[in-house]
This record gives sequence, C-alpha cells and structure tokens, in this order.
Amino acid sequence: MTEHVAIQTETFLPYMRDVTKCEQSLQELNLMWRVIEASAKMNCPSEAKTILPTMAATRTGFSRLERELVVSLVQEKVRNVLTEIGTKAQYVIDIVVRNLFERTADVGFLATDRELCNFVAGVTDSVEAIRFRLREYRNKYTVYDEIILLDTEGNVLVQIDPATPLEHSADALIAETLNADTYVETFRFSDLRPGKERALIYSRRMQHPQTGAVVGILCLCFHFEEEMAGIFSSHRDAEARSNMLLLDADNRVIASADKLWIPVGTEVPVNRDGNAALMLFCGREYLVRTVSSDGYQGYPGPIGWQGQVMIPVEVAFSGVISDVLTKLSPEIAEGLLSHAHSFCPPLYDIMTAAKTIQRIVWNGQVMTAGQRGEMLKLKTILDQISETGNRSNELFAQSIHDLYQTVLVSGMRDAEFTTSLLVDLLDRNLYERSDDCRWWALTPELRSALAQPAQDQATVDKMSNILAYINGLYTVYTRIFVYDRHGRIVASTGEHAADIVGGNIDDDSLRQVLSLRTQQQYYVSSFTPSALYDGKDTYIYHAAVRDLENEAVVVGGIGIVFDSTPEFSNMLASGITAKKNMKAFYIDRNARIISTTDSARAVGETLDIDPALLTIPNGSRASQVTVHDGEYAIVACSASNGYREFKVSDGYQEDVIAVVFESFGAVQGAGSQTDGRQYLLETDPTITDGNEYATFFSDHNLFAISAAHVVEAVPFSEVLPTSMGTRAEQIGVLNLRRDDGDGEGRRKEFVWVFDLGQMMRGTRSAVSGSSQVMIVREGEHTIGLLVDELHAVPQFNPAQIMHTPFAMQGASMLVTQVIKANNGQLLIQAIDVGRLFALLIDGQIALPPELAEAVAETAAPGAAADGKRAVELLAA
Repeated sequence: MTEHVAIQTETFLPYMRDVTKCEQSLQELNLMWRVIEASAKMNCPSEAKTILPTMAATRTGFSRLERELVVSLVQEKVRNVLTEIGTKAQYVIDIVVRNLFERTADVGFLATDRELCNFVAGVTDSVEAIRFRLREYRNKYTVYDEIILLDTEGNVLVQIDPATPLEHSADALIAETLNADTYVETFRFSDLRPGKERALIYSRRMQHPQTGAVVGILCLCFHFEEEMAGIFSSHRDAEARSNMLLLDADNRVIASADKLWIPVGTEVPVNRDGNAALMLFCGREYLVRTVSSDGYQGYPGPIGWQGQVMIPVEVAFSGVISDVLTKLSPEIAEGLLSHAHSFCPPLYDIMTAAKTIQRIVWNGQVMTAGQRGEMLKLKTILDQISETGNRSNELFAQSIHDLYQTVLVSGMRDAEFTTSLLVDLLDRNLYERSDDCRWWALTPELRSALAQPAQDQATVDKMSNILAYINGLYTVYTRIFVYDRHGRIVASTGEHAADIVGGNIDDDSLRQVLSLRTQQQYYVSSFTPSALYDGKDTYIYHAAVRDLENEAVVVGGIGIVFDSTPEFSNMLASGITAKKNMKAFYIDRNARIISTTDSARAVGETLDIDPALLTIPNGSRASQVTVHDGEYAIVACSASNGYREFKVSDGYQEDVIAVVFESFGAVQGAGSQTDGRQYLLETDPTITDGNEYATFFSDHNLFAISAAHVVEAVPFSEVLPTSMGTRAEQIGVLNLRRDDGDGEGRRKEFVWVFDLGQMMRGTRSAVSGSSQVMIVREGEHTIGLLVDELHAVPQFNPAQIMHTPFAMQGASMLVTQVIKANNGQLLIQAIDVGRLFALLIDGQIALPPELAEAVAETAAPGAAADGKRAVELLAA
C-alpha cells in the first residue's frame, strides 16, 4: 500500500507547485535540524546531553513529515479534484435520464390521442388539421424537433419539420415498434432524421379507436444536441479546464461540451471505480471520472449511457482560488480547525505535527534555561534551535493555511454546484408540468363536454375515464380535475374524488384562468396548503379549456395537482446522495421552506439563513461558512433561472432557491488559539544574564512562569481523566516517567493536572488541538497546568519586570508581576509560582503512589468502572 501511495505522489507532485514548495522547505529544515544536532555533538557533547534526545526527536519528526505530510497534501488535492469531477459526471447522466423519462410518458400518451389515431386509421383525412395539432404539441413540449406519423408500411403520413421532407422510411425501428407493447427507444442514424448522424427517437404503435387494430406509428424526435448543449453550458466549469461528456456503452462520445477538444464518436478511457490514476488520451494525461445512472422511477435510461468528466492533470490543481479564510471570523475559523480530524484528516495531521515540533523546541529551551558556566557553549545552538523552530512554525502555518483553504474552497464549490443541480432539476421538472396542463386542455372530449350547459352522468364518466388514463401515465400528479367556467369541479381523479366533484376552485385561480388569452398561457397557484392535496403545500397548474368552435371562449379549465412532497424530496435526496453531512432545502425569496431533507424542519417554516443569500440574482450561486444548528457548516445556494421558455419568456415568475448546509462538527466553546504574530517578542542582544520565563497563552492572554520552575510540556491527550479530585480545577492525572538520577532506569511519577483557566476565572477551559499541559515544580511538589497554547522561552532583564498594584490583595491573586516586552508595547502577566502552590497545597496536590496507581487504573481508557479501591484509599 505504501509503495502505491508513493508512486501516486511522485506522479502528481510535479503538477502541484504549492506542495512542491512545501516539500523543498521541509527538506531544508530537515537539513538544518541535522546540522544543529551534529554541531551540538561535536562542540559541546556533555553540555548538550540534556537536549540531544529532544533534537533527535525533532529530526525524526521531520523525517516522518517528509514522507507523510507531502503524501497527505497530494492525496487531499487529488481527492478534491476527483470528487468535484465525479459529482459533475453524475449530474450529467442523472439530468439526461430524468429528462428522457418524461419522453417515455409523452410518447405513450400521445400515441393514444384520439384525433391522431382517427387520422392514422383513416377515420379522418385532414392532413393540415393534424399537422396543426402536432405543431401545437411541439409548441408546448419544445424538447422535440420533429414529430412524425407513419402507417404500418413506413409511409410518412404527417411530419412537422419542413426542412427534411419525408415520404417513406425503411428504418428497422418500424417493425420493432409495431411488434412492441410499449415504447421503443432508438439512438443511431435513422432515415427519419436524414440530416443527423444520430437521432434519439421515441416511437410507439397506434391503434384504431374502435377496433384496436394496429394502424401506424408515432415518432417523437428528441432535440438531443440542443439539450446536451444546455446541460454543458449550465454545469461545465467556468474556466473550461475540464470537458464534460456523455458516453455510450462502448465508451464512445455521443455528446461533448467541447467538440474540438474531444470530438463526438471518439473512444475515450473510462474510470468507473474513481481510482486516483492518470489516463492517457491523445498523448495527454487526464484525471477521469465515469458514472452510470441508477435509473429514475423504474426507467433505466438508454442502455450503457454514462456521464464522464475529464480534466488534464497539468491544469487540474490550478485555477483562481479566493482567499476565503480572510472572510471568516476568528471564532469560526478556529472552530472549523478543531474538527480538522473529521473534515480533513491531512490538515489535522499537519496541525498535530506543527504543535509537536513547537512543543519539542519549547521543551529544549526550557531544559537549558538558567544553565551557566560551561553550558554557555550551547548559546549559539539554542539560538539556532529557536530560529529554526520559528521557521518551522511559519512553514506549518502556511501549510495549514493552504490546505485549509483548499478544503474549504473545494467544499464550497462542490456545495454550490450541488445547489445549481438541485434548482435545475426543479425547473426542468416543473417545465414539464406547464406543458402537460396546456396540452391536456386541448383534449377535444373535454372541450366538448365543458361547452355543454350541464354535464350528464355519461359525460362525467367519460371525462373521468380520460383523466384517469392520463393520471395513470403521469404519476407525478395526485389529482387531475376539470371545472366549468363558474369554477365548479365536474370530474376528478385521486383519492376522495367523489368529495371533490361538485366543489369549487378558489376565486383567484378561476379569475386567473378566465383571463388567459392563448393556448400557450397557463396559471400556477402559489405554493400554499390546498384541500385538493390533503391540506398540504403544493403547486397546482391550470390551463383554460376553450370551446372547440370558438377558441376565444373559455368554457372551463383543467387543474393538475403536483405531488410536491415526494417529488421535491426525491430531487433533494438525489442531489445529495452519499453526502452524509449535507442537508438540502428548496425555499422561496422569503426563506419559506418548500421542501427539505432535514427532519427537524417542516414545509412552511422559515429557514434561518443570511438575508444576503436570499437576494442573489437568478441563475447565480453563492456560498459562505457559517454556524447552523449549533454546527460549523458551509452554506451554499443557487437561484432558479428557468428552463427553455419556462420562467424565462412565458410570463411565469416564481423564484425558488436551492440551499444546502454541509456540517463539519459542533460549535466549540471559547476559542483557545491565538494569532501569534501580534505576540512576537523582539529580542534584545544586550541581555546576557536576564531572567528566563516560559510564556504561554490562556484565554487569548499571554502569561509567563519562571522557567526555573518549568520542567516540560506534554500534549493534553496524555491526561487521564478522573473525577476523584477534591477541587473543581483538578481535571485529571498525568503519568510521567522520570530518570532515577543514576542513569540506570526510569520511574513512574503521577501528578494532578489543574485547569489554570478555571483557577483564574472560575469556569472550565475549552480544550482544543493546541491545548498543552505544563509540568511545574516547586520544591518537592509537581503539578500539571492545562494551558491553551505554548509561546516561547525568552529572557528579560530585571528592569522589564514590575509588580502589579493588586499583588497584595490576598493569596488567591496569582499574577503578582507584569513583564514589559517590546519596549513596553506588550505586557505579559507573570504568575507567582509560590502563590500557585500555596493555593493548591490545601487540596493535597501530592498523590501517594498506591493512590496514583489506582487513579490511573480507573481513569485509563478501557479500564473497569469499579474504582472502589481508589475511593477507599482517598477516604483513608
């Protein structure tokens, strides 16, 4: 496995300038640590004895970082690219399949149209009337560029495209369609569309209205090229660094976002497993993702079709990246970093390594603090340790910044793209609803029936049967109903239809329908609760039904009740498949929820979202980092822009915004990380015999303790939690291993760990990845102090140290002195170690060995819960 990763790293590293730069810096620092260690061994081996193990640990740490850090950076970048192009490949095929599913319903319904069947059967003979009817259909369903009626011999009876006049077809789809009980889907060259290399045709046989005999064929020719161009235009990356493709079962391109780059008909390499491997195509290496469809409502899509995105490796990791980190509040930025282990493991590894190296350098400086005489030989080496440690911190800070930004930008782009797809799915779906209501309003039987002053039962039954047949084919509706010009419902499908018939539609809908002037117009109710949908929120699409003899006269209307609850939920769920930390919403401009995958929120509620996101222009998308439901999250949204003429030029305006929240973890308490840049200490070369202090952060304030009392710092993760302490500030036990002094072995030493922040302010400190425990010793007593972050081990001359005016206000006051650093521009609070231990001795800070062992046993992870022995010892 390691060898495979190494090969991948070497493969991708040349295309990642930032990672290459990081690797070079690591190598330089590694060399510097080796030089410092070698100098110490040669120039002052005895004096350096105390810090040589620390330096060896540092060198080992850098050796590990050279191997693992760069690998992590490379893998994270490759993963981000593969995720992004994989998402786009999935959406290409999903949008196509959902669109073509509607075509299968269309051809099934239109092939049973009574007027068309009568004509094909020879019952009627007006070619112009039928051509007009087909063109009316095309005017509603603009996804078709040709509609053809043929007899059983392949003779063309009517077509609507004058550019390619046809008389006869010998295409094999004719025989196949005549023998099929359902639709036939054909994608290849066909003499029915002689001007195209390939045509996507949906055909179905037609039957005699009276006898049921097969009399001909209906062919709906889908405008495939125009549709794919629209998909590519909407969803391809703006920089055109990648190419979006649709492939057939033989991995040949059937649609390309850039035909000059990858032409139609070309066979391309595929990557169905999402492997992080480069693929060669025409002498150029690509990252590739290939995705098949899972189908939609039982329709699998054309056999073998696949969505694919290919991006050349030399541009895969470049591109303009906005500096999102500068826009984040420090609290959110720090909170996100606290969850790095879950949302970006490589970032967490870098942060951990940075803190480890910082602690090693800090400990090395503490160990040699106060040493005099021969130990002065270490002065130059200590200076080099400090300087190299600072360079190490700068490198890690930059690495953390770069990777942090990469992860956030990638996440925000992916979230934005997801919302773009979601709102596109909605517009495309509702476009079909606007088509359906207008076409069904042209049904002659409905027009004739509603033109009558009153409808007898036979007429009502006939209308009900027509509506039931339609509803059986178009299952996205819970109810289809017709009403007269007074708004009285005369026929309906769906549950409790008998209770619906005889009722009236609302006055506003009736007024809107009666005001429609042409067959191309329609009306959609607002997304509100409706008795026609069991009191739930939905859209109801209306079209005017006009008199057969005089189209200027509206004799009633047709209403179709969209099954919004499952349909919208399905769209949202399909858009965030496999994104387990993501929740999706459809909302209106007032943030009212239309649909949601969040079980904690209901349709009709108001979503808590930044008002600025509610005002984004149509067709635009945006994203932010925010706090949502007590968790740090990316929020992204896209505003609807319509599809074809729907919401674009048909007069209908109903903006919907798709929103997703991708969570990264719970909001933490008060932050602990501090911007160290504002606390940089200016060194004074004239100080040669000053007092050395170990400095650290607590509550974003800089504190100091005399380095003579500080042993070392250890990570907070080594603390064993226990509730056996007698003080609230006692948060756990630390198991230290100490030299016996004779060089023959090491012994265990257990010490209590106290929360310094709680001692000073009365509330428990928040723990983060930066939290450290300082080991502090006074005489025979040793304790651990939880602090937020380590800082430095500087020297200060006595003139820089002044007593505070509050030093005599009781023994509980721990800060008795203030250090004036940087010419008085920075004040550091110095903790009085004597007062600290005086305060704690009353709490019996020393642990007897037998009690320490018992505490460790009961506190250790996985230990038995029974702490009876330890409790007994404590009571004794």
